[in-house]
Amino acid sequence: YVAVAYCGMVQHEPPMIEITLNKVRYTSIGIKENKTFSVNLPSEDMAEITDYCGIASGHKTDKSGLFTNFYGELKTAPMIEQCPLSFECELVKVVDLDSSHEIFIGKIIQTYVGEEYLTNDLPDVKKMKPFVYSMYDRHYWKVGEKIGPAYNIGKNFNK
Repeated sequence: YVAVAYCGMVQHEPPMIEITLNKVRYTSIGIKENKTFSVNLPSEDMAEITDYCGIASGHKTDKSGLFTNFYGELKTAPMIEQCPLSFECELVKVVDLDSSHEIFIGKIIQTYVGEEYLTNDLPDVKKMKPFVYSMYDRHYWKVGEKIGPAYNIGKNFNK
C-alpha cells in the first residue's frame, strides 16, 4: 500500500479514476505487472497509518499485514477492509510525464462501501470522515460540512 497525494476522477461513463505516483514507487511496478490497482479512501482515524504507508518504502517494508485485505472481481488488486470506500480498478493507460511521475488511469470495475457508511443506500461522506492532504502546508485536513448541492447553488449567481 502507498499513500497517494494526487488522485481524481477522470470521467463518469465509464467511471475512471487517476492516481499519480513516482516512477520508483514499489506500487508503480505492481500496477504495471498486474494491470490493476485499487483506491482506498481512509477515514480520519486512519491518518497515522496512512501517513506511514507514504513514508515506508515497499522496496524495504512489507505493508501487506497492516490492514485486513480483501480482493474483488479482478483478484489482483488488494483492498483495505478498514477503509470506508474502495475502488477496484483495471488499468487503462499509463501517462509518462517525462519527469519523476506517471499517471495511472483506471476503469472502476467495482465500488465497495461498508453499510455503516451509507445513507439511503448511497455513500455518506459525513459518515466516512475522509481527510485530504494539503500540498501547500504539508498537513492533513478533515473534510468540512456540506455547503450546498452541486450544479445547483450557482444557478442564481449574478455576474
